[in-house]
Amino acid sequence: MNNLNLIDTFSEFKEHKNIDRATMMLVLEDAFKNLLLKKYNTIEHFDIIINIDKGDFEIWRNRTVVKDGSVKESYLEISLSEARKIDEDYEVGEEVTDEVKLKDFGRRAILSLRQNLTAQILELEKDNIYSKYKGKVGNIVAGEVYQIWKKELLILDDEGNELVLPKQEQIPTDYFRKGDSIRAVVVRVDIRNNNPYIILSRISPLFLERLFELEVPEIYDGLIIIKKIVRVAGERAKVAVESYDDRVDPVGACVGVKGSRIHGIVRELRNENIDVINFTNNTELYITRALNPAKINQIKILEEDSRAEVYLKPEQVSKAIGKGGLNIKLAGLLTGYEIDVYRDVDEDEEDIDIDEFSDEIDEWVLNELKNIGCDTAKSVLSLSAEELEKRTDLEVETINEILNIFKLEFE
Repeated sequence: MNNLNLIDTFSEFKEHKNIDRATMMLVLEDAFKNLLLKKYNTIEHFDIIINIDKGDFEIWRNRTVVKDGSVKESYLEISLSEARKIDEDYEVGEEVTDEVKLKDFGRRAILSLRQNLTAQILELEKDNIYSKYKGKVGNIVAGEVYQIWKKELLILDDEGNELVLPKQEQIPTDYFRKGDSIRAVVVRVDIRNNNPYIILSRISPLFLERLFELEVPEIYDGLIIIKKIVRVAGERAKVAVESYDDRVDPVGACVGVKGSRIHGIVRELRNENIDVINFTNNTELYITRALNPAKINQIKILEEDSRAEVYLKPEQVSKAIGKGGLNIKLAGLLTGYEIDVYRDVDEDEEDIDIDEFSDEIDEWVLNELKNIGCDTAKSVLSLSAEELEKRTDLEVETINEILNIFKLEFE
């Protein structure tokens, strides 16, 4: 094995793995110094010259010329006759500099050198990847899906580094195939089995925040700040924004003309509904905006319990609660208040559609009432419990519970 082959190997490795020149030089120098120490027990009389660009290195030995037969340490001294084989003009006491060939160290030493270098460079690469992604926690990265497993996706970035997207960090409606491009936010960097383990997420509020920064220049420039984000990935999200410039409408800037800016974010998040809300320190107004699209009649704030009692028209209740209770849940998380919803019914109000009670009464029960022509609360109350039992398949207990719920609305 010659000098050229050894250095070429690690020059190529450096180019592929992005280890900087200075670090590579230090690693190579340390490796050759250790090689010299093992053979000669010193490095003081040796000069190591490495040229990574040319793929070459040289080791030069400096020895003092002594009389023939007076050599005590061959790596420190050279006999006069040996010195004159190099140059006939050498005299006793002068210094001779000659090159030490790699083959002089023996095959075993050279193989050990290669193994040590490889191990050091791999460790450096691991450290570089760890440091690089530790600094990217909270930022979006892009990559290509390389392997699809039951519990996670293996993703390669543009440098071939391995990233992991666990199943629980994927949007429920996410579907990827091998080779697909993917974006996610770095949420954590661990060390597992002495290797960097980079974990990504697409459900983190940080992912949505970074997407807004990419799509809305005013957020990136700091004119608009995101105060808080809450989301149920793939379903719904609420984003509270505030502007430092009175001339900038934060909600309008985030949505864009005809929704141009927010549409890209919605597509990335698999059609997740996103409500952008203008932040305010006025608690009642903030809760009102958070419960959008429902129209609020009245709000009572109970500061000591961090609760808010919200009164709405019956037809607005389902809008405030939202599908599966998501709207009110996210509004509570956004504002920091536990929100209780109450129907605000006028005394002279004629009737209430029974569909407005869907949050309290099962849908199949409401359908039973509709099947006998009872579409409103008062139409149900006009019938006795015995009559309702005869005309429907409902149990007596269920009927009494329904009647009580309807009666409370008109009390």
